[in-house]
Amino acid sequence: MYKKLIALATAPLLCLQLSGCSEATREIAAEQQAEDKESPAILFDDFSYANLAEMQKNAWRVRTETGHPGVSGARWSADGISFLEDSTQIGNTLLRLTSSTDGSGENTQHTQFCHQRKYLQGTYAARVFFRDEPTQGPDGDQIIETFYAISPLKASMDPDYSEMDFEYLANGGWGEQDNALFATSWETFKLDPFEKDNEYTVKQGSFAGWHTLVLHAADNEIRYFIDGEEFARHSEHVFPEEPMSINFNLWFTQEGLIESDQQRVYQQDVDWVFHSANQILSTAEVARAVADLRAQQVTFADTVPDWNPKLESPCGL
Repeated sequence: MYKKLIALATAPLLCLQLSGCSEATREIAAEQQAEDKESPAILFDDFSYANLAEMQKNAWRVRTETGHPGVSGARWSADGISFLEDSTQIGNTLLRLTSSTDGSGENTQHTQFCHQRKYLQGTYAARVFFRDEPTQGPDGDQIIETFYAISPLKASMDPDYSEMDFEYLANGGWGEQDNALFATSWETFKLDPFEKDNEYTVKQGSFAGWHTLVLHAADNEIRYFIDGEEFARHSEHVFPEEPMSINFNLWFTQEGLIESDQQRVYQQDVDWVFHSANQILSTAEVARAVADLRAQQVTFADTVPDWNPKLESPCGL
């Protein structure tokens, strides 16, 4: 299904426009065109970049705007994005998010990056590495490790708002005393005073390590899966209505900082991200699609058309 995403031989296709080609070649070219039209529109990124500038050429943006969510006064910085060799798979590159705090707003750095705002129904998937502990400093801060899709909030309690979240709380929070994975689907909300209209499901326990996260948005229902197991199903009430950007971020809650002025550093890794528009794929089917793309040495593909008219893609709200 995904073989047509690599560079194709152009000679057969030219036979549809030029004379001098055999009938057999013209038939192959016609079949190739028909197969291309049936191929699903996808986004795939293996994050095989040497630096952030290379990644940004593929329509990824890094958040630098201050504001919600997280610690008041914190920075959102591109400094938190890096690329490293996968120690478990030769030749594979990982994207790493790094966020840090010493408990003060001015010395807190959050990290977030997003792709274009043009995604709605279909399959969303990513392979991520969650951590339960900081890589530096004392443990205990409420840290949020994520993969999600979101549209800007046009106004408080706007009913056309769209958001679907995987959020791992390594040190608890939001009513959970210990680590837990949240699946949250939003109808809308208001920041001040905070008011929400959403549906959420919590799966308790540690999720440290690699996981494949898959989300289905189809038939007025949202379904969340981790490593092939469904753990959340949300209703038509919170089904997305506005095109969204695809995002990852790593941030601290204001209320969940420990009492310490030592610097604490947390990290989350991402291996790949995948979206198939208007098509529902199981976790196994996503894994096969990614393996097929990698076998063809495809490191990035984006055939999802821009929204018409094309939408701005802010990473923040």
